[in-house]
Amino acid sequence: MITTTQHRSSHVMRQPFADSASRRVLFVAPYVPSRIRVRTFHLLRGLVAWGHHVTLFCPVSSSEEAAELEALRPFCAEVVGVPHPRRAVLANYVRAVPTGLPLQAAHNLSPALVTALRHTIASGKYDVLHVEHLRGAELARLARQGLPDAPPAVYDSVDCISLLFERALRANPSLKTRAMTLADLARTRRYEAASLAYFQHVAVTSPEDRWALKLLHQRHASGEHAPITVVPNGVDLDYFRPQATPRDPATILFSGKMSYHANHSAAHFLLSQIMPLVWRERPEARVLIVGSKPAPDLQAFANDSRVTVTGYVPDLRPYMARATLAACPLRYGVGIQNKVLEAMAMATPVITVPQTLVALAAQPGRDLLLAQDAASFAQTIIQLLDDQALQQRLGSNGRAYVEQHHNWQSSVAQLNTCYATASQTKWFVNSISTAI
Repeated sequence: MITTTQHRSSHVMRQPFADSASRRVLFVAPYVPSRIRVRTFHLLRGLVAWGHHVTLFCPVSSSEEAAELEALRPFCAEVVGVPHPRRAVLANYVRAVPTGLPLQAAHNLSPALVTALRHTIASGKYDVLHVEHLRGAELARLARQGLPDAPPAVYDSVDCISLLFERALRANPSLKTRAMTLADLARTRRYEAASLAYFQHVAVTSPEDRWALKLLHQRHASGEHAPITVVPNGVDLDYFRPQATPRDPATILFSGKMSYHANHSAAHFLLSQIMPLVWRERPEARVLIVGSKPAPDLQAFANDSRVTVTGYVPDLRPYMARATLAACPLRYGVGIQNKVLEAMAMATPVITVPQTLVALAAQPGRDLLLAQDAASFAQTIIQLLDDQALQQRLGSNGRAYVEQHHNWQSSVAQLNTCYATASQTKWFVNSISTAI
């Protein structure tokens, strides 16, 4: 069970910063930032470009991640990478099972990580602590606990994980995924509610996630909680830009990390239920499933010559540039869909579900198209395949939309505001008790 204790700070508060002030930021990421981990990567680089002195702290779980970490060293004032093999993650999960701690929060609780982060914080070199994701929250709490001069902490929750679990429980077709989600849902709700009162400021990607976190705190916690600010994802508009490459005819793209359960569910829905309806009228249509670690059931669809399942690719852009359209038939999800923004940035027409617009200001029919069930998705795909003028209009408008609403500079500016207000907060939670 998680409990919170809140009190007024007894030590002298740090001087508040102006939004534009240069800060010494300790950026705690739950994994090595990369172009696949879009938000972490671009916020980190954006903070450096803004003029902050950023130290990156993160676990390193493989040789591939070690290489990615080396590529970040030139951008950071300092990089602290701590080995964190898979066996350590499994041990953390085992210790968490009999406690009130959710598995996501336990993911990085290896003694080596906690000790290394505590030592780094205790050096006193930092003005603000930036903590990323639920996987970083408990690590930072334990490392920071009892340090009287620890800097104010801003928690980038990214999404409301409890809301994602609730939707997965209702919509994921896998019994195994639903069972795992149900087992961790209650403790995730309690932890997310309590965590809002531990950090000095909280960031999320969408208004819906902010609403969900506030509701969790109202139902499962008490007292004050930190301000919650929406810091939306952006797009690297120079990296993802329209290309002169001719688009392949009747080619439908779905992209994303396929080991993520929501992406797996969407890809399976596209291939098993939507495309058979499309193929009745457009038998020549092709599907590209592009993203790392596709499960065997997705790979099996590639037995059809019209389906390509790539697995990991070093560069997504050639696939987006050649596709006629990008389909995003998510069965459930939260936050901002990066795959939608990136396709729009490359002027690739997008068909997605209405849920996507909860986090976007895009106009359906102008910037993208919407569909919900298999029949409407198939009908909309066929309509778009048959209308080149509509393809061009959606592509042009989609690019203009992301240019106006989703640049990383604006997101970093909002994050700077979170840092400034965190330094002025006169209360903090002293402890969140867990049994782990």
